[in-house]
Amino acid sequence: MNQSFSPEVPQSFFQRDALDVARALIGAEFRVGKAGGIIVETEAYHPDDPASHAFNGQTPRNRAMFGPAGHLYVYRSYGIHWCANFVCAPGSAVLLRAIEPLTGIDMMKLRRGTDKLKLLCSGPGKLCQAMAITGEMDGAPLNAPPFLLRLPKEAAAISTGRRIGISRAVDYPWRFGLEGSAFVSKKFEPDQR
Repeated sequence: MNQSFSPEVPQSFFQRDALDVARALIGAEFRVGKAGGIIVETEAYHPDDPASHAFNGQTPRNRAMFGPAGHLYVYRSYGIHWCANFVCAPGSAVLLRAIEPLTGIDMMKLRRGTDKLKLLCSGPGKLCQAMAITGEMDGAPLNAPPFLLRLPKEAAAISTGRRIGISRAVDYPWRFGLEGSAFVSKKFEPDQR
């Protein structure tokens, strides 16, 4: 992908609706240390969304979702995989579902135990493993090292679809992807654009 990026994203970018942030992040560059790439898939979650961790209010586990916008909310999925979210308005967040790897690829291959580029970051757990995102980063600000986040100067073509891997509010079309990307976790259905 050959494109130019804006300067680093200010915290104020996240102080709005998670749906808007989820769309705007498609095509953005995200790095953790030397590992990173282009965000190609996201999902939005609101506090009144039955699939959201914030739906039943603040708990020790989801505390970061109710903290400052522009911070990470990291949790374990099924007690196995770390998942990374960007906190938006209080109680809302954007789940990072997939990234097209561009930098630190050899490091990501080692962390993931695969040489297949498309399998490095094509899912929330894979992405976190490849980029070494762990629960220790929960609540960390995205505008400070080891993070780098830059938006594309031009808006990306976006596919829209239903969120995946959830059992509630499954029909919400709050999953967004870079149109035509081979690096998304699951292809978008043609009728979900």
